[in-house]
Amino acid sequence: MISKIAISQTVGGGYDKFWNSQKRYRVLKGGKASKKSTTTALNLIYRLLKYPGSNLLVVRAVMNTHKDSTYAQLKWAQEKLGVSHLFKNNTSPLEMTYLPTGQKIIFRGFDDVLKLAGTTVEKGYLNFVWVEEAFEIDSLEDFEKLDLSVPRGAIPPPLFKQTTITFNPWSEKHWLKKRFFDTESADTDTFTTNYTVNEFLDKTDHAVFEKLKKEHPRRYLVAGLGEWGITDGLVFENWCEGVKDTNSDEWEAYFGLDYGYTSDPTAFIAFKVNKRLKEIYIFDEIYKRRMLNCDIAEEIKRKGYAKERIRADSAEPKSNDDLKRLGITRILPSVKGKDSVINGIMNISEYLITVNPACKNTIAELGSYCWDKTADNMPQDKNNHLMDALRYAFYDVKRGGTGEIVSYSKMKGGWDI
Repeated sequence: MISKIAISQTVGGGYDKFWNSQKRYRVLKGGKASKKSTTTALNLIYRLLKYPGSNLLVVRAVMNTHKDSTYAQLKWAQEKLGVSHLFKNNTSPLEMTYLPTGQKIIFRGFDDVLKLAGTTVEKGYLNFVWVEEAFEIDSLEDFEKLDLSVPRGAIPPPLFKQTTITFNPWSEKHWLKKRFFDTESADTDTFTTNYTVNEFLDKTDHAVFEKLKKEHPRRYLVAGLGEWGITDGLVFENWCEGVKDTNSDEWEAYFGLDYGYTSDPTAFIAFKVNKRLKEIYIFDEIYKRRMLNCDIAEEIKRKGYAKERIRADSAEPKSNDDLKRLGITRILPSVKGKDSVINGIMNISEYLITVNPACKNTIAELGSYCWDKTADNMPQDKNNHLMDALRYAFYDVKRGGTGEIVSYSKMKGGWDI
Protein backbone atom coordinates (compact mmCIF):
# COMPACT_ATOMS: atom_id res chain seq x y z
CA MET A 1 0.00 0.00 0.00
CA ILE A 2 1.35 3.42 -0.98
CA SER A 3 0.73 6.13 1.61
CA LYS A 4 -0.36 9.66 0.69
CA ILE A 5 2.73 11.02 2.39
CA ALA A 6 5.01 8.88 0.25
CA ILE A 7 3.21 10.02 -2.91
CA SER A 8 3.51 13.71 -2.10
CA GLN A 9 7.18 13.36 -1.19
CA THR A 10 7.93 11.45 -4.38
CA VAL A 11 5.95 13.51 -6.89
CA GLY A 12 6.33 16.97 -5.42
CA GLY A 13 4.01 19.90 -6.14
CA GLY A 14 2.55 21.65 -9.15
CA TYR A 15 0.50 18.75 -10.48
CA ASP A 16 -2.44 18.37 -8.08
CA LYS A 17 -5.19 18.98 -10.64
CA PHE A 18 -3.42 16.87 -13.25
CA TRP A 19 -2.95 14.01 -10.79
CA ASN A 20 -6.62 13.92 -9.82
CA SER A 21 -8.25 14.67 -13.18
CA GLN A 22 -10.67 12.02 -14.40
CA LYS A 23 -11.81 13.75 -17.58
CA ARG A 24 -11.84 11.87 -20.88
CA TYR A 25 -8.76 13.76 -22.11
CA ARG A 26 -5.90 14.95 -19.92
CA VAL A 27 -3.52 16.98 -22.10
CA LEU A 28 -0.16 18.18 -20.80
CA LYS A 29 2.46 20.26 -22.59
CA GLY A 30 5.56 21.39 -20.81
CA GLY A 31 9.03 22.82 -21.17
CA LYS A 32 12.29 21.09 -20.37
CA ALA A 33 12.73 19.76 -16.81
CA SER A 34 9.03 20.29 -16.03
CA LYS A 35 8.80 16.67 -14.72
CA LYS A 36 5.74 16.05 -16.94
CA SER A 37 6.77 12.58 -18.17
CA THR A 38 8.01 11.36 -14.79
CA THR A 39 4.85 12.63 -13.05
CA THR A 40 2.69 10.93 -15.68
CA ALA A 41 4.58 7.64 -15.23
CA LEU A 42 4.19 7.82 -11.44
CA ASN A 43 0.50 8.65 -11.76
CA LEU A 44 -0.26 5.79 -14.13
CA ILE A 45 1.52 3.17 -12.00
CA TYR A 46 -0.35 4.51 -8.98
CA ARG A 47 -3.67 4.28 -10.83
CA LEU A 48 -3.13 0.68 -11.89
CA LEU A 49 -2.66 -0.22 -8.23
CA LYS A 50 -5.62 1.90 -7.13
CA TYR A 51 -8.03 0.56 -9.75
CA PRO A 52 -7.99 -3.25 -10.10
CA GLY A 53 -9.40 -4.16 -13.49
CA SER A 54 -7.74 -1.22 -15.24
CA ASN A 55 -5.09 -1.65 -17.95
CA LEU A 56 -2.86 0.82 -19.76
CA LEU A 57 -1.95 1.27 -23.44
CA VAL A 58 1.15 3.42 -24.05
CA VAL A 59 1.52 4.87 -27.54
CA ARG A 60 4.26 6.68 -29.46
CA ALA A 61 4.63 7.47 -33.15
CA VAL A 62 7.27 4.76 -33.58
CA MET A 63 7.20 1.50 -31.63
CA ASN A 64 10.96 1.09 -31.18
CA THR A 65 11.27 4.42 -29.32
CA HIS A 66 9.41 3.09 -26.25
CA LYS A 67 12.20 1.07 -24.66
CA ASP A 68 14.42 4.03 -23.83
CA SER A 69 11.56 6.41 -23.01
CA THR A 70 8.13 5.34 -21.73
CA TYR A 71 9.16 1.81 -20.75
CA ALA A 72 12.18 3.11 -18.83
CA GLN A 73 10.08 5.85 -17.18
CA LEU A 74 7.38 3.43 -16.02
CA LYS A 75 10.03 1.03 -14.71
CA TRP A 76 11.62 3.92 -12.81
CA ALA A 77 8.19 4.87 -11.41
CA GLN A 78 7.70 1.33 -10.09
CA GLU A 79 11.00 1.54 -8.23
CA LYS A 80 10.29 5.07 -6.98
CA LEU A 81 6.97 3.94 -5.53
CA GLY A 82 8.55 0.83 -4.03
CA VAL A 83 6.44 -1.65 -6.02
CA SER A 84 8.90 -2.96 -8.63
CA HIS A 85 8.81 -6.41 -7.00
CA LEU A 86 5.10 -6.60 -7.87
CA PHE A 87 5.69 -6.17 -11.61
CA LYS A 88 7.03 -8.46 -14.31
CA ASN A 89 8.66 -6.32 -17.00
CA ASN A 90 9.29 -7.95 -20.38
CA THR A 91 11.22 -6.52 -23.31
CA SER A 92 10.10 -9.13 -25.85
CA PRO A 93 7.27 -8.50 -26.26
CA LEU A 94 7.50 -5.10 -24.63
CA GLU A 95 4.94 -5.16 -21.81
CA MET A 96 4.53 -4.95 -18.05
CA THR A 97 2.32 -7.13 -15.84
CA TYR A 98 1.11 -6.32 -12.32
CA LEU A 99 1.51 -9.78 -10.78
CA PRO A 100 -1.18 -9.72 -8.04
CA THR A 101 -4.01 -9.15 -10.58
CA GLY A 102 -2.59 -9.72 -14.07
CA GLN A 103 -3.20 -6.10 -15.13
CA LYS A 104 -1.16 -5.11 -18.19
CA ILE A 105 0.79 -2.17 -19.56
CA ILE A 106 1.01 -2.61 -23.34
CA PHE A 107 3.21 -0.60 -25.72
CA ARG A 108 2.30 0.21 -29.33
CA GLY A 109 3.35 2.51 -32.16
CA PHE A 110 1.52 4.37 -34.91
CA ASP A 111 3.87 2.72 -37.38
CA ASP A 112 1.78 -0.47 -37.01
CA VAL A 113 -1.78 0.86 -37.21
CA LEU A 114 -3.45 -2.55 -37.55
CA LYS A 115 -1.77 -3.87 -34.41
CA LEU A 116 -2.58 -0.64 -32.61
CA ALA A 117 -6.28 -0.72 -33.48
CA GLY A 118 -6.57 -4.40 -32.51
CA THR A 119 -5.08 -4.03 -29.03
CA THR A 120 -7.03 -5.91 -26.34
CA VAL A 121 -6.45 -7.33 -22.86
CA GLU A 122 -7.44 -10.68 -21.36
CA LYS A 123 -8.40 -9.38 -17.92
CA GLY A 124 -10.28 -6.23 -17.02
CA TYR A 125 -10.62 -3.19 -19.26
CA LEU A 126 -8.20 -1.27 -21.47
CA ASN A 127 -9.38 2.07 -20.12
CA PHE A 128 -6.18 4.12 -19.74
CA VAL A 129 -4.14 5.41 -22.71
CA TRP A 130 -0.92 7.42 -22.58
CA VAL A 131 0.18 9.14 -25.81
CA GLU A 132 3.75 10.35 -25.22
CA GLU A 133 5.54 12.91 -27.44
CA ALA A 134 2.23 13.45 -29.20
CA PHE A 135 3.69 16.15 -31.47
CA GLU A 136 5.31 13.29 -33.43
CA ILE A 137 1.85 12.16 -34.59
CA ASP A 138 1.37 13.79 -37.97
CA SER A 139 -2.36 14.43 -38.03
CA LEU A 140 -5.57 14.63 -36.04
CA GLU A 141 -6.90 11.89 -38.34
CA ASP A 142 -4.23 9.49 -37.08
CA PHE A 143 -5.03 10.32 -33.46
CA GLU A 144 -8.74 9.82 -34.04
CA LYS A 145 -8.12 6.31 -35.41
CA LEU A 146 -6.64 5.45 -32.02
CA ASP A 147 -9.29 7.37 -30.11
CA LEU A 148 -12.11 5.48 -31.82
CA SER A 149 -10.50 2.14 -31.03
CA VAL A 150 -9.14 2.49 -27.49
CA PRO A 151 -10.62 2.96 -24.94
CA ARG A 152 -14.01 1.71 -26.17
CA GLY A 153 -17.19 0.38 -24.62
CA ALA A 154 -18.82 0.71 -21.21
CA ILE A 155 -16.52 0.81 -18.17
CA PRO A 156 -17.99 -0.10 -14.76
CA PRO A 157 -17.35 2.39 -11.93
CA PRO A 158 -15.19 3.25 -10.15
CA LEU A 159 -13.12 2.72 -13.32
CA PHE A 160 -13.13 5.49 -15.91
CA LYS A 161 -11.79 6.03 -19.41
CA GLN A 162 -8.98 8.52 -19.90
CA THR A 163 -6.41 9.34 -22.58
CA THR A 164 -3.38 11.23 -21.26
CA ILE A 165 -1.47 13.20 -23.90
CA THR A 166 2.00 14.59 -23.12
CA PHE A 167 4.41 16.54 -25.31
CA ASN A 168 6.95 19.31 -25.52
CA PRO A 169 5.44 22.51 -26.94
CA TRP A 170 5.60 22.49 -30.72
CA SER A 171 4.51 24.66 -33.62
CA GLU A 172 1.29 26.56 -32.94
CA LYS A 173 0.09 25.21 -36.31
CA HIS A 174 0.16 21.65 -34.96
CA TRP A 175 -3.22 19.91 -34.72
CA LEU A 176 -2.78 19.48 -30.95
CA LYS A 177 -3.27 23.19 -30.32
CA LYS A 178 -6.45 23.50 -32.36
CA ARG A 179 -7.92 20.24 -31.06
CA PHE A 180 -7.28 20.67 -27.34
CA PHE A 181 -6.10 24.18 -26.44
CA ASP A 182 -7.93 26.69 -28.65
CA THR A 183 -11.41 25.97 -27.30
CA GLU A 184 -12.60 24.77 -23.90
CA SER A 185 -14.33 21.41 -23.69
CA ALA A 186 -16.15 19.80 -20.77
CA ASP A 187 -14.43 16.46 -21.41
CA THR A 188 -10.88 17.87 -21.47
CA ASP A 189 -8.37 19.19 -18.93
CA THR A 190 -5.35 20.98 -20.41
CA PHE A 191 -2.15 21.89 -18.59
CA THR A 192 1.05 23.81 -19.32
CA THR A 193 3.99 23.29 -16.96
CA ASN A 194 7.60 24.36 -16.78
CA TYR A 195 10.76 24.03 -14.74
CA THR A 196 9.55 26.41 -12.03
CA VAL A 197 7.31 23.68 -10.53
CA ASN A 198 10.19 21.21 -10.33
CA GLU A 199 11.46 21.50 -6.76
CA PHE A 200 14.00 18.74 -7.43
CA LEU A 201 16.17 21.09 -9.54
CA ASP A 202 19.14 22.73 -7.85
CA LYS A 203 20.72 26.18 -8.23
CA THR A 204 22.92 25.10 -11.12
CA ASP A 205 19.85 23.87 -13.03
CA HIS A 206 18.08 27.18 -12.52
CA ALA A 207 21.21 29.03 -13.60
CA VAL A 208 21.04 27.25 -16.97
CA PHE A 209 17.50 28.54 -17.53
CA GLU A 210 18.39 32.06 -16.40
CA LYS A 211 21.26 32.11 -18.90
CA LEU A 212 18.90 30.85 -21.60
CA LYS A 213 16.42 33.59 -20.72
CA LYS A 214 19.07 36.27 -21.10
CA GLU A 215 20.89 34.99 -24.21
CA HIS A 216 18.12 33.20 -26.14
CA PRO A 217 14.75 34.68 -25.12
CA ARG A 218 12.80 32.95 -27.90
CA ARG A 219 14.18 29.55 -26.97
CA TYR A 220 13.51 30.28 -23.30
CA LEU A 221 9.80 30.89 -23.96
CA VAL A 222 9.46 27.43 -25.50
CA ALA A 223 12.03 25.23 -23.76
CA GLY A 224 11.82 27.11 -20.47
CA LEU A 225 8.22 28.23 -20.05
CA GLY A 226 6.47 25.68 -22.26
CA GLU A 227 4.93 28.14 -24.70
CA TRP A 228 4.07 27.15 -28.29
CA GLY A 229 6.84 27.35 -30.88
CA ILE A 230 9.99 25.76 -32.20
CA THR A 231 13.13 26.83 -30.41
CA ASP A 232 15.61 26.52 -33.23
CA GLY A 233 16.52 24.36 -36.18
CA LEU A 234 13.79 25.37 -38.65
CA VAL A 235 14.83 24.74 -42.24
CA PHE A 236 12.91 27.77 -43.55
CA GLU A 237 12.63 30.89 -41.40
CA ASN A 238 12.04 33.26 -44.33
CA TRP A 239 8.25 32.90 -44.57
CA CYS A 240 4.97 34.47 -43.48
CA GLU A 241 1.24 34.16 -44.08
CA GLY A 242 -0.50 36.57 -46.40
CA VAL A 243 -2.15 37.28 -49.75
CA LYS A 244 -0.21 38.84 -52.63
CA ASP A 245 -1.20 40.40 -55.94
CA THR A 246 0.73 38.35 -58.49
CA ASN A 247 -1.02 39.37 -61.72
CA SER A 248 1.99 41.05 -63.31
CA ASP A 249 4.11 39.28 -65.92
CA GLU A 250 7.00 39.16 -63.45
CA TRP A 251 5.31 36.29 -61.62
CA GLU A 252 5.66 32.78 -63.06
CA ALA A 253 3.78 29.71 -61.87
CA TYR A 254 5.25 26.35 -60.83
CA PHE A 255 3.74 23.09 -59.58
CA GLY A 256 5.16 20.14 -57.63
CA LEU A 257 3.85 16.72 -56.57
CA ASP A 258 5.03 14.22 -53.96
CA TYR A 259 3.30 10.84 -53.87
CA GLY A 260 1.93 9.16 -50.76
CA TYR A 261 -0.80 6.74 -49.87
CA THR A 262 -1.44 5.27 -46.40
CA SER A 263 1.13 6.60 -43.93
CA ASP A 264 2.18 9.63 -45.98
CA PRO A 265 -0.18 12.01 -47.77
CA THR A 266 -0.07 12.84 -51.45
CA ALA A 267 1.15 16.45 -51.52
CA PHE A 268 0.67 18.88 -54.43
CA ILE A 269 1.79 22.49 -54.27
CA ALA A 270 1.14 25.49 -56.53
CA PHE A 271 3.20 28.65 -56.27
CA LYS A 272 4.36 31.72 -58.17
CA VAL A 273 7.85 33.20 -58.23
CA ASN A 274 9.09 36.72 -58.85
CA LYS A 275 12.79 36.35 -59.61
CA ARG A 276 13.52 40.07 -59.54
CA LEU A 277 12.00 40.56 -56.10
CA LYS A 278 13.23 37.15 -54.90
CA GLU A 279 9.77 36.23 -53.66
CA ILE A 280 7.63 33.07 -53.66
CA TYR A 281 3.85 33.09 -53.24
CA ILE A 282 2.29 29.70 -52.41
CA PHE A 283 -1.39 29.89 -53.33
CA ASP A 284 -2.78 26.34 -53.47
CA GLU A 285 -2.22 22.80 -52.22
CA ILE A 286 -3.57 19.25 -52.19
CA TYR A 287 -2.83 17.18 -49.08
CA LYS A 288 -4.69 13.86 -48.75
CA ARG A 289 -4.05 10.25 -47.82
CA ARG A 290 -5.22 7.14 -49.66
CA MET A 291 -5.37 8.83 -53.05
CA LEU A 292 -5.14 6.52 -56.04
CA ASN A 293 -3.55 7.93 -59.20
CA CYS A 294 -7.00 8.38 -60.72
CA ASP A 295 -7.99 10.43 -57.65
CA ILE A 296 -4.87 12.59 -57.98
CA ALA A 297 -5.57 13.21 -61.66
CA GLU A 298 -9.19 14.15 -61.00
CA GLU A 299 -8.24 16.56 -58.20
CA ILE A 300 -5.60 18.26 -60.37
CA LYS A 301 -8.15 18.59 -63.19
CA ARG A 302 -10.80 19.93 -60.80
CA LYS A 303 -8.43 22.66 -59.67
CA GLY A 304 -7.64 23.61 -63.27
CA TYR A 305 -4.00 22.54 -63.39
CA ALA A 306 -4.22 19.61 -65.83
CA LYS A 307 -2.25 21.39 -68.58
CA GLU A 308 0.52 22.68 -66.34
CA ARG A 309 4.10 21.51 -66.11
CA ILE A 310 4.26 19.54 -62.86
CA ARG A 311 7.47 18.19 -61.33
CA ALA A 312 6.66 14.91 -59.55
CA ASP A 313 8.76 12.49 -57.53
CA SER A 314 11.09 10.64 -59.90
CA ALA A 315 11.01 7.61 -57.59
CA GLU A 316 7.49 6.90 -58.90
CA PRO A 317 7.93 6.54 -62.72
CA LYS A 318 4.93 4.22 -62.97
CA SER A 319 2.71 6.78 -61.25
CA ASN A 320 4.03 9.56 -63.48
CA ASP A 321 3.21 7.52 -66.59
CA ASP A 322 -0.18 6.71 -65.15
CA LEU A 323 -1.01 10.38 -64.62
CA LYS A 324 -0.01 11.14 -68.22
CA ARG A 325 -2.40 8.44 -69.39
CA LEU A 326 -5.09 10.02 -67.21
CA GLY A 327 -4.70 13.42 -68.84
CA ILE A 328 -1.98 15.15 -66.80
CA THR A 329 0.16 15.26 -69.93
CA ARG A 330 2.97 17.62 -68.93
CA ILE A 331 4.10 15.85 -65.78
CA LEU A 332 7.89 15.56 -65.48
CA PRO A 333 10.09 13.62 -63.06
CA SER A 334 11.94 15.52 -60.38
CA VAL A 335 15.67 15.91 -60.85
CA LYS A 336 17.64 14.24 -58.10
CA GLY A 337 21.30 13.65 -57.52
CA LYS A 338 24.14 14.21 -55.11
CA ASP A 339 23.27 17.02 -52.68
CA SER A 340 20.00 17.76 -54.53
CA VAL A 341 18.06 18.07 -51.25
CA ILE A 342 20.41 20.54 -49.60
CA ASN A 343 20.95 22.49 -52.84
CA GLY A 344 17.21 22.79 -53.33
CA ILE A 345 16.75 24.06 -49.78
CA MET A 346 19.52 26.59 -50.17
CA ASN A 347 18.04 27.89 -53.44
CA ILE A 348 14.58 28.31 -51.89
CA SER A 349 16.13 30.02 -48.85
CA GLU A 350 17.25 32.90 -51.09
CA TYR A 351 13.58 33.89 -51.49
CA LEU A 352 10.98 35.39 -49.16
CA ILE A 353 8.02 32.99 -48.97
CA THR A 354 4.43 34.17 -48.51
CA VAL A 355 1.74 31.52 -48.00
CA ASN A 356 -1.96 32.03 -48.61
CA PRO A 357 -3.74 31.39 -45.26
CA ALA A 358 -5.93 28.77 -47.00
CA CYS A 359 -2.87 26.53 -47.43
CA LYS A 360 -3.08 25.18 -43.88
CA ASN A 361 -0.90 22.12 -44.44
CA THR A 362 1.88 24.12 -46.12
CA ILE A 363 1.87 26.52 -43.16
CA ALA A 364 2.04 23.59 -40.75
CA GLU A 365 4.99 22.03 -42.56
CA LEU A 366 6.92 25.29 -42.84
CA GLY A 367 6.42 25.77 -39.11
CA SER A 368 7.78 22.35 -38.16
CA TYR A 369 10.28 21.35 -40.89
CA CYS A 370 13.56 21.10 -38.98
CA TRP A 371 17.17 20.14 -39.48
CA ASP A 372 18.14 16.65 -38.32
CA LYS A 373 20.55 17.00 -35.41
CA THR A 374 21.76 13.41 -35.93
CA ALA A 375 22.60 13.85 -39.62
CA ASP A 376 25.18 16.04 -41.28
CA ASN A 377 23.50 19.03 -42.93
CA MET A 378 20.21 17.28 -43.72
CA PRO A 379 16.58 18.00 -42.76
CA GLN A 380 14.46 15.56 -40.78
CA ASP A 381 12.54 13.12 -42.95
CA LYS A 382 9.15 14.18 -41.59
CA ASN A 383 6.79 17.15 -41.93
CA ASN A 384 8.23 17.41 -45.42
CA HIS A 385 5.74 16.18 -48.04
CA LEU A 386 4.76 19.60 -49.37
CA MET A 387 8.33 20.78 -48.80
CA ASP A 388 9.57 18.01 -51.11
CA ALA A 389 6.99 19.00 -53.73
CA LEU A 390 8.12 22.62 -53.44
CA ARG A 391 11.72 21.58 -53.92
CA TYR A 392 10.93 19.43 -56.99
CA ALA A 393 9.16 22.33 -58.70
CA PHE A 394 11.76 24.91 -57.69
CA TYR A 395 14.29 23.11 -59.86
CA ASP A 396 12.71 24.83 -62.86
CA VAL A 397 12.93 28.23 -61.18
CA LYS A 398 16.67 27.92 -60.77
CA ARG A 399 17.30 26.55 -64.25
CA GLY A 400 15.15 29.22 -65.85
CA GLY A 401 12.19 27.02 -66.70
CA THR A 402 11.88 25.07 -69.94
CA GLY A 403 11.43 28.01 -72.24
CA GLU A 404 7.66 28.17 -71.64
CA ILE A 405 6.07 31.28 -70.21
CA VAL A 406 3.31 30.66 -67.71
CA SER A 407 0.86 33.44 -66.86
CA TYR A 408 -2.45 33.63 -65.05
CA SER A 409 -5.52 34.65 -66.98
CA LYS A 410 -8.41 35.90 -64.86
CA MET A 411 -10.70 36.10 -67.89
CA LYS A 412 -10.35 32.40 -68.68
CA GLY A 413 -10.24 31.36 -65.05
CA GLY A 414 -7.21 29.16 -65.44
CA TRP A 415 -3.58 28.89 -66.36
CA ASP A 416 -2.51 29.68 -69.94
CA ILE A 417 0.69 28.54 -71.60
